[in-house]
Amino acid sequence: MGTRIRQFLVIICIKFSIVSAQNSDHAKLQVLRRTWKNTPPTWNDGSDPCGGSWDGITCTNGRVTEINLVNMQLRGNLPDDIGQFTELQILDLSNNIGLTGSLNSQIGNLRKLTNLYLVGCGFTGPIPGTIGYLENLIFLSLNLNGFTGPIPASIGNLTNLEWLDLNGNNLTGSIPVSNETTPGLDMLTKAQHFHLGDNQLSGDIPPTLFNSNMTLIHLLLENNKLTGTIPSTLVLVTSLKVVRLDRNSLRGHVPSNINNLINLQNMFMYNNQLSGPIPNLTGMSVLNYIDLSNNAFDQSEVIPPWFSTLQALRTIKMHKTKLGGQLPAALFRIPQLQIVNLSNNRIIDPLNISSNPSTQLQLVDLGNNQIGDFNQRSEYSTSIGLILAGNPICKESGVTETFCSSTTKSSTPYSTPRNKCVTASCDSGLVLSPNCQCARPYTGSFFFKAPFFSSLENLTIYSSLHDSLMEFFQNAGLPVSSVSLTNPTRNVDDYLQIKLEVFPCGEPIFNRTEILRLELAFTKSSFKPPEEFYIYYFIPETYNFFPSTKHKSLNTGIIVGLAVVCCVLVVLLVLAGMYSFCRKEAAERAPEQSQPFALWDPTSGSGDVPQLKGARSFTFEELQKYTNSFSEINNIGKGGYGMVYKGCLPNGQLIAIKRAQRGSAQGGLEFKTEIELLSRVHHKNVVGLIGFCFDQGEQMLVYEYIVNGTLKDSLSGRSGIRLDWMRRIKIALGTARGLQYLHDHADPPIIHRDVKTNNILLDERLVAKVADFGLSKPLSYTDMTPVTTQVKGTMGYVDPEYYMTQQLTEKSDTYSFGVVMLEIITARNPIEKDRYIVRVVKEVMDKNKELYDLHEVLDPAIGLSSHLKGLERFVDLALSCVEELGNQRPTMSEVVKELESIMELVGRNLVESSSALASYEGASKDYNYPYSNDSLFTYSECSSSTKLHPK
Repeated sequence: MGTRIRQFLVIICIKFSIVSAQNSDHAKLQVLRRTWKNTPPTWNDGSDPCGGSWDGITCTNGRVTEINLVNMQLRGNLPDDIGQFTELQILDLSNNIGLTGSLNSQIGNLRKLTNLYLVGCGFTGPIPGTIGYLENLIFLSLNLNGFTGPIPASIGNLTNLEWLDLNGNNLTGSIPVSNETTPGLDMLTKAQHFHLGDNQLSGDIPPTLFNSNMTLIHLLLENNKLTGTIPSTLVLVTSLKVVRLDRNSLRGHVPSNINNLINLQNMFMYNNQLSGPIPNLTGMSVLNYIDLSNNAFDQSEVIPPWFSTLQALRTIKMHKTKLGGQLPAALFRIPQLQIVNLSNNRIIDPLNISSNPSTQLQLVDLGNNQIGDFNQRSEYSTSIGLILAGNPICKESGVTETFCSSTTKSSTPYSTPRNKCVTASCDSGLVLSPNCQCARPYTGSFFFKAPFFSSLENLTIYSSLHDSLMEFFQNAGLPVSSVSLTNPTRNVDDYLQIKLEVFPCGEPIFNRTEILRLELAFTKSSFKPPEEFYIYYFIPETYNFFPSTKHKSLNTGIIVGLAVVCCVLVVLLVLAGMYSFCRKEAAERAPEQSQPFALWDPTSGSGDVPQLKGARSFTFEELQKYTNSFSEINNIGKGGYGMVYKGCLPNGQLIAIKRAQRGSAQGGLEFKTEIELLSRVHHKNVVGLIGFCFDQGEQMLVYEYIVNGTLKDSLSGRSGIRLDWMRRIKIALGTARGLQYLHDHADPPIIHRDVKTNNILLDERLVAKVADFGLSKPLSYTDMTPVTTQVKGTMGYVDPEYYMTQQLTEKSDTYSFGVVMLEIITARNPIEKDRYIVRVVKEVMDKNKELYDLHEVLDPAIGLSSHLKGLERFVDLALSCVEELGNQRPTMSEVVKELESIMELVGRNLVESSSALASYEGASKDYNYPYSNDSLFTYSECSSSTKLHPK
């Protein structure tokens, strides 16, 4: 009897503990709901989270095992409670840029976690070492955040890890390897992916990082600060298919036995300082993409024999590698060859391109070599782009051959073929699909890191990608009717970028569950593209779940009823008009201070009303309609003034609406004065005011919507836009011109008072626009003396003289702009770890050395040091702007003149070295120099997001 009682009590205790654990999970989910903003609406219905109704939550036996909240516009941080979901196996919070702060060390308590995806969020600070406790982890993706500090050595403890992606952060230090006391990445023998590119890793590549037990297929270390030689141990990892070591400072010989990597398909080593002989690639039978450009190899007088033997080659780039000798005709007969770039070398006559070259050959760039004759002028197919500019053959008088041009014909951007549709347009917010259906597509962009091809004109390849997408969606049971692929381009990282639209089946709009399934398909890499496309990541755009307004016909009864109502309204309006007339004089005597907008009709021509010069008045109902009732989906930010929403006017123009918080709204007269001031500001480098709303107690300002976000987003990498040196100078010059306009030409002159990279926006052509006049101070033409006012601004940008004296002048903006200039070249915050950027630059710089010896603090994404012409003058100008005393700083007009001079110098240098620019950052002749093609930053209509990273 006693035994039965004990068994009964044990069962009761077990059941009680299970129920207790379930309740604990429910409580922790409620903590997440309160901590994060913009959680799914289903989280607010009070139901059981494990009952299947909470979007993004999966439970097993009443315990939370999966949290999948991709691209939900979540905002907040990762609370301590996240570590208490002890049964959690999958955590995916990708593409929520509003999730910020540090990665909570409590993440190490999730011992059953197998998949951790935090791609494209806003996390900063170091990656906690506790992540090494997640012994069951298979996928670890922390790419496209702002993580700093070293790679934790404890990651080496994750012996089950297959996928490690830390790409696109600000990680520093060396690559950790194991020793007697600490683990390292060399212990990850099951890992197939090391994606560590686009960081600031330094030091040598450790020889012990590689061993023959590894199963690596992708080694991505591009765009770091790595030095030393390529370790010979690399060839031990014979499973490698892709190696990216480009854009580092590697030196010395390429390992002589590199051709032991017989499975290698893509090799990127361009823009290093590699020396010695050109590597022997004989026997690498599956190698299809090779780029060794811009290295310091020994001068060669003979073309390497492997040139014509690698029958899988599609792309060969060896620009500026001291290559010499005669090209074998067999090279051009390689069956799948598409791109050949051997410019800026010592290739000599005779040039013999086969009479039957590869049918896929698109471009042969042999510019700036020593070719004096080309006997096949008349035979050579004009469908293949040949460049011989800079060779002796093109220096003869009267030469008119097209191949003596440094450019080739531009290609027509690809887009998925569409059926011949009867209708040519859809309702607002809907798009015509390839199948002639009006729907709202799910949109985003693929970024393929190592495609097998360079040509952007191979229609068969895109058709293959299209078919594989449709097959994937059908097998996954997703309601997808069609997909569209458009505008393939190469970005500055030499990644292939393709825009994707996915159209729903049946209904014109996807529901939240369907969108979540689509998001997860890409963040977890469930979709496997065709072999030619290989490694990718996907950046989705915000999806608008609100349906378009549908107009339905009215029946006769309703029409009759409306007619009666209208008659009654007419009578009431007549009576109201008579009453209003009687009260008119009393209303006109009401103080203007109490109702400053009472007589304001911006549409009238009366001289008594303010002249708004184009700004219009909106009603509250209009702006409510344009923003889907100020929905959280349309919320794109928050400032001191209040919330900022994205909206869409009936004509399709995107707008940004700053809605004041009730507590922060200013008096009506002050608001009216501010609108009058802003309506006079018209300049290409200043964000334009479209209108305002002063209705139902609301105060709102309506601006043009700037598609590429803030300069801060681009410098930090959050936007996905890479800024080269010339583009940074142009952005600085545009900002300076905007400030000069405010100081010298606005009526009245304006001091911005909050100049910072978060208040500089970039439009679709990356033109800089000064924004946010919430702290601006107008001046009088008759009194240009300093204004005594309360100190306002952002720490790190505030003029110290203004801070000490409270005397505000236009030189205060100059100081803030100087800080912005330093931020432009370093991509660092004004204050990091209690260190001020002005002091850091001054301590590091040495004016007696090239580039002032600032390599340590320069943003690695800015480009090669050899291309930074004018950097010293740029730094000198920045430091003159941040002088302690305002009278020692230049005016903004003087700043503009100096920046124009610097840009002219840089532009002249680029023209003189135009052939070198063709391969700068790995560029090829099949796409333009970075940012010379505005299509890289296309304008989106109201139906889709305009940012690479949603907010």
